[in-house]
Amino acid sequence: MHPVDALIVLAFVAYAVSAGVRHRRQASKNLDEYFLAGRSLPGWKAGLSMAATQFAADTPLLVTGLIATAGIFGLWQLWIFGVTFLLLGFVLAGAWRRAGVVTDAELTEVRYGGRPAAVLRCVKALYFGAVINCIALAWVLFAAAKIAEPFLLWNAWLPAGLFQPVAAAVEAVGTPLAIGGVDDPEVWIRTANNFLSLILILAVVAFYSATGGLRGVVATDIGQIVVMGAGTAAFTAFVVAEAGGLGALPGRVQETFAAGGPGGIRPDEILAFTPGHGKDVTMTVLSLLGLLWLINSVSDGSGYLAQRSMACRSDRDAKTAAVVFTYAQVLVRSLLWLPLGVGLLVLFPPDPGLAPELVQADREASYVRGMAALLPVGVRGLMLTGMLAALASTVDTHLNWGASYWTNDIYKRFICQGWLGTEPSGRALVWVARAAGVLTLVIALGIMTRLTSINQAWQINLLFGAGLGVVLVLRWVWWRMNAWAEIAAMVVSCGVAPLLIFFFDDAQQPLRLLLAAAAATAAALAAVRLTAAEERSRLVTFYRRVRPVGFWGPVARAGGDGGEDGARRLGRAAAAMVSCAATLFCLLVGLGTWLVGSPAPDWVPARPLWIGGLLAAGLALCPVWYRLGYGTRSEAGPARPAP
Repeated sequence: MHPVDALIVLAFVAYAVSAGVRHRRQASKNLDEYFLAGRSLPGWKAGLSMAATQFAADTPLLVTGLIATAGIFGLWQLWIFGVTFLLLGFVLAGAWRRAGVVTDAELTEVRYGGRPAAVLRCVKALYFGAVINCIALAWVLFAAAKIAEPFLLWNAWLPAGLFQPVAAAVEAVGTPLAIGGVDDPEVWIRTANNFLSLILILAVVAFYSATGGLRGVVATDIGQIVVMGAGTAAFTAFVVAEAGGLGALPGRVQETFAAGGPGGIRPDEILAFTPGHGKDVTMTVLSLLGLLWLINSVSDGSGYLAQRSMACRSDRDAKTAAVVFTYAQVLVRSLLWLPLGVGLLVLFPPDPGLAPELVQADREASYVRGMAALLPVGVRGLMLTGMLAALASTVDTHLNWGASYWTNDIYKRFICQGWLGTEPSGRALVWVARAAGVLTLVIALGIMTRLTSINQAWQINLLFGAGLGVVLVLRWVWWRMNAWAEIAAMVVSCGVAPLLIFFFDDAQQPLRLLLAAAAATAAALAAVRLTAAEERSRLVTFYRRVRPVGFWGPVARAGGDGGEDGARRLGRAAAAMVSCAATLFCLLVGLGTWLVGSPAPDWVPARPLWIGGLLAAGLALCPVWYRLGYGTRSEAGPARPAP
């Protein structure tokens, strides 16, 4: 690594460490301060923190691989989550904040009662803290190894007496952390390099996230997203210039893949935004895209998105956080990555002799090859720092979020309060949280060694969470949902996912997701039918505390509220969500089509008409969703703490 590049990286490390140290005193007071920043975040800051987390080090590699193997249309499986995020913002963010809980697992004992609620809370804390969270963190670490491999060459920098014992140790374990088989003599040197890189990176991230809590995480996220954006913009500019400019990209794609690309994909399929030109578009695929925003494990924002909403200082700020996050992630980020992914595809075309199962991983790795081959000194350091910042912003969130389950739900609720009958001090809980972050890292590192590509881990994660989405949303908008329904959905989801993986191959992933969602949702609705509703007194308490929208009429009337406007408020919020999503996707497709020269649908007479119509429609809808979503006064006071 050139000294200039190294100085840029070290400057970022110093900034991140100082942010954690700066907020250590406030974070050490109690769980609210450590995990929720004292519920004081402004909306824009919480939104950018979410965006920094989702910017991620793994996602640009995933996007690069998807463009090469599935075309731009394949990215809709990422973009459609924008609807999920807007559902959180306009329908549920204020309710999350008013619930006054620390984790989404804790919400189960606010929403439901009795032993089933306690069992559900424990299971969800383990499921989300040790399974979903650690799988997601594992693929981030997998990407980190790919990013570090060409740049951090410890075998060239360290004395042999220090490096060789590490290389011997990783070879003895027998699990390579680098591309290549165990018969490749160089794979263990690269594995040792990647292992040392991961240990150093994780040490820095674990230090500032454990020291400063969520305040330290958010403070670093703001700086990180600036560095990530600047580095990615510079990388995109160099790649596009090397490919001949934006105007040359469509022609280069046609020329390079005239005989077909990876998996036989055609040039028009590579550039297609719309299903008419998309690769392997079936009714099953379209059905999945229409439902994926709802059939996923974070459909109601559960996890770190809800955590940021709960950390906001007002309901309006929680709503703003989701909107800022959605547009930063889906629109701004994608407009940088689209020309970058297409440019890398033509500059580093895939080897036609590569085995099909290795194509995805090879295309993901082309992102890092482009950084090493095309960027000059200084810019390379900026981009590497941006990728490390993206990694750090994701890892710190997963450590903080995962530790919240182990601390608030497992240790405090079940070990201290349930088993020992004691109430732990705030400072003791903070130290448990710091230890829990280390445990989360160990589990994630173990999972990482079993992955072959980022897409593989992401698809598995989607499948295990597909059955939970409908139930998670219904618990907010329908009073009749109970703890047994959520338990049934989780049990069926965990049971059918391995069977679907066994009986259906990866090419049938859309069908697997739809079947998992249908089976789990049916089980949940059957449980609602066969079991009693929650006690009316608990439902009334929940309604008064959270003031959810939707179908709560009997509960609202029992609590002295007319309950007539719940469905109306849900309709208004849903209309804001839909119109805001329409603006988002119109701008994305219009600007994206212009940037990379994508074909218009066959029924449109000319591309300029298609682009202009999309941009005009998107901008015209802005005042509509703003008036619907922000036209009523939001709560400005602090959320009520959990009893």
